[in-house]
Amino acid sequence: MNRLFHSLSIIAAMGAAVYVHAAEKYPSRPVRMVVPYPPGGGSDITGRAIGAKLNEYLGQTFVIDNRPGATGLIGTEIAAKAPADGYTILLADAPHTINALVYSKQKYDAIKDFTPLNLIATSPQALCANPSFSANSLKDLLAMPRTQTEKLAIGSSGLASGPHMLYEWLRLKTGLTLNHVPYKGGGPSLSDAVGGQIPLVMNAVPAAMPFIKSNRLKILAITSAQRHPLLPSVPTFVESGVKDFVSFQWYGMLGPAGMPKEIVETLNREISRAIQSSDVKDRFTAQTFDPTPGTPADFLKLLESEDKRWRDVQSQVKVRLD
Repeated sequence: MNRLFHSLSIIAAMGAAVYVHAAEKYPSRPVRMVVPYPPGGGSDITGRAIGAKLNEYLGQTFVIDNRPGATGLIGTEIAAKAPADGYTILLADAPHTINALVYSKQKYDAIKDFTPLNLIATSPQALCANPSFSANSLKDLLAMPRTQTEKLAIGSSGLASGPHMLYEWLRLKTGLTLNHVPYKGGGPSLSDAVGGQIPLVMNAVPAAMPFIKSNRLKILAITSAQRHPLLPSVPTFVESGVKDFVSFQWYGMLGPAGMPKEIVETLNREISRAIQSSDVKDRFTAQTFDPTPGTPADFLKLLESEDKRWRDVQSQVKVRLD
């Protein structure tokens, strides 16, 4: 009788263990994907493309939660303070590390307070000009007298935005001083460059491509390490004489710090699968996004290198947003 009771106890315990394991299988409920920008932008489009695939692969809804404001600061802070259980993740982009340097009142660390999950895609930035602008390349622009260039307006998507910091980095490396004009978003800056209100604009290639294809803007240089296959005639900044000037807009998935290893591995694997699916890959490539799946460690290295670069620039230009 005692043996029977003991056997039944073991079976009950095993059943309970199986039940607990099944109950804890991730994800067992909807996952919130915070996008710290309004609907319709590059981050939102990227997040929705990956989220739709994760819905399919993991059998749970990945709900897009747009939380715009302060160049991504508001939504990012929400994600940083969420429980590290895998049910809140963040679609981050290049301003993620810049914000940590220019906002003195922010309440999180861009690296220490997050768990890297996967880098999704990158795209080069470009220096563009109105077609009527006299210079046809960055080399031409760098050869112009500084007394002339300092009067030329260059638009960016905002103070301390990625394009603005890219211009400041270019100025520090070459001495090229322009009249920086910060806009409230990349769209308005591109529109004014197309309309001739400003001669130059710095922006990500995907946003500029419709104007480039229609010959309403021309590219003077691109920030990729090599020429882009969709823009084979456009020289890089390095080719144009600016040593080591390689940068890009990037999109990646982060979670709060301290996420369980098993959940990180699950999300990394399925995000990579989504990025490499034919429809997502073709869509990204057509928009000059380069799909870049990798390991969490790879993504961490990128975040650390981005932090170092922009920390060096910020220490010299001292841009602040408070």
